[in-house]
Amino acid sequence: MNTTSTAPEKWAKPAMTPTVEAYHSHLRRIVAERWAASGKSWNDAVVDRDLELRTEDFEAVEHALLDTGYRFEMSAQASLTEAPEKYRAPEGIADSGSSETDDDGHRIVGTGANVFAVSGDVVGTARLVSTVEAVLQMLTEGVPEGTIAVIDDSGGTLTAPILEHFTGVLCMGGTVRSHLGILTREYGVPCLMDVQLDGLQDGDRVKVEYSKAPADVYTENDTSTRARVVVLNGETDAI
Repeated sequence: MNTTSTAPEKWAKPAMTPTVEAYHSHLRRIVAERWAASGKSWNDAVVDRDLELRTEDFEAVEHALLDTGYRFEMSAQASLTEAPEKYRAPEGIADSGSSETDDDGHRIVGTGANVFAVSGDVVGTARLVSTVEAVLQMLTEGVPEGTIAVIDDSGGTLTAPILEHFTGVLCMGGTVRSHLGILTREYGVPCLMDVQLDGLQDGDRVKVEYSKAPADVYTENDTSTRARVVVLNGETDAI
């Protein structure tokens, strides 16, 4: 039996990422070793519940990956809080010092994939909403008017209780098909997904190009189709 992960007759395509390949290779090795030790034919082995992969098998694969020094990218602060040994700590919103500006001279601090277009660009205050504590504060005290929430969790669960009260959303993960993208579309809250930010600060007054045509999931990484986020600090008339 050929247990090589790249056997062309059985695995026609290589895994899309090294991480996926590591998982697949490890699981295939477990299955091959367990089957060989059973002495059973393949037809008998595949229906033998004693040979099934178990939770501890998947945990062993994860531990083997983490032992190499690899750490997962978190999709929410809760992941890092509950399992800090498994996730890479976020570096925050870096500032490259870029001075790129739009046609009006406003510094561009981010771009993202627009979930749906609205009639005009939206102005508001960028507020980082990435912890349970921040959400609880807004639940009890109310969401400040004009809040454009900067979120790292593309699942949308964290902010679901207050989502409809945001003026806009900037999500640093996911795609236009992610859960948060679907929720914001249903609530009618303008949203950019997969936002790449550069130098944005909590409390910055920003204008977001929510009027940009909606992104197609297959072209949303095309820089020419991405909506822009610009800083308007110090201005009294945004548009």
